[in-house]
Amino acid sequence: MPRRIVILGGGVGGTILANVLARRLTADEAEVTLIDSSGAHVYMPAWLYIPFSDQPVSQRHFERPVRSLLNHRVKLIVGEVTRIDPRQRELTVRHGVNRDDIRGTGGATNATYSYDDLVVATGARLAPQDLTGMCESAGDYHEFYSQRGAFALRQALQSFTGGRIVVAVGGIPYLCPPAPLEFTFLLDEWLRQRRLRSKTEVEYLFPLPRVFPIESVAEVAAPLLEQRGVKSRLFFNADELDGERHVLRSLEGEDASYDLLVLIPPHRGAQVIEASELGDAQGWLATDRHTLAVKGYEHLYALGDATDLPVSKSGSAAHFEAKALAARLVALIRGEEPDPAHASYDGEVMCFLETGEGRATQLVFDYEHPPRPPHPSRYYHMEKQLFNRAYWRIVPQGLV
Repeated sequence: MPRRIVILGGGVGGTILANVLARRLTADEAEVTLIDSSGAHVYMPAWLYIPFSDQPVSQRHFERPVRSLLNHRVKLIVGEVTRIDPRQRELTVRHGVNRDDIRGTGGATNATYSYDDLVVATGARLAPQDLTGMCESAGDYHEFYSQRGAFALRQALQSFTGGRIVVAVGGIPYLCPPAPLEFTFLLDEWLRQRRLRSKTEVEYLFPLPRVFPIESVAEVAAPLLEQRGVKSRLFFNADELDGERHVLRSLEGEDASYDLLVLIPPHRGAQVIEASELGDAQGWLATDRHTLAVKGYEHLYALGDATDLPVSKSGSAAHFEAKALAARLVALIRGEEPDPAHASYDGEVMCFLETGEGRATQLVFDYEHPPRPPHPSRYYHMEKQLFNRAYWRIVPQGLV
């Protein structure tokens, strides 16, 4: 009987893992199923550019049906997983209406599915409720960490004529650590192009004692912010948003007033992790940093943003984790010893950091080696743009 491998989440990690397993394992060895809540695969890095675009943006630029990206052998269920029972190896799914079903009551409002191995790649969610006043002030701040937020921010910028813009990170950890810095650099460039920079004060607020979590990156970014006339306020742990007075307050007792606020909301793990009582206080899964096994449970693994691993919550991390976990699962299913060179995740991450003015730098690192960002250049900016365009053809399929 084939091994029943179920993957939760059709993002970068889940899609790559499903495709690699489907290619490497025969139908007799494994049945690979992916369950996704929406059926849409979103390339979230594209949202960074939407606020600065005055051209029509097609949904196809950043979203595709998950089914179109999956190997034909991968079974897809579109539905919301509401409960994980790792002891019984069962899942409860609401609205599992996809005909591509697995051993459950297809089309039922609620269905129960069994698995032999489960991989949780459910990502992260925005949790504005974790910052006092953020939900009540929903119309007074902006973010680019959602499709709706990115387009609303574009509209706000298009009507902006000058004043004080504050860019703040509302909590750690958060998705794509370079993104708030990238946004700030691109914002500076955008304001200059529209002759609004001299009329605008830009301030960057960050919870840590430097402008980026990794010191070697902060050493490159901080001077660039200073050169662009962007003020940096560190150790600013956002605690309360007063939308009526246009003030963001910190735990340290500081106030930051604004005319336009770009506030990255706090993040949490997926709701199902909290509902199943599997994660920590923020809903992150305690995950072995090399095997990607969820600690304390058998046949349960985690990928990407869902984990508590000491690496960035990014598509890049999920990408490399998926490759390593695929190699491990293939070996285990075949009764072989996993090869540490391929079946162990070493913390590898590779991403770009846009610095504006048509330049970018590159961050390459792992658990043992911090990044050594090269001087920002047009080369890395073009490399990132090419990657953005090539993403749909090579990354979800696990071809790189």
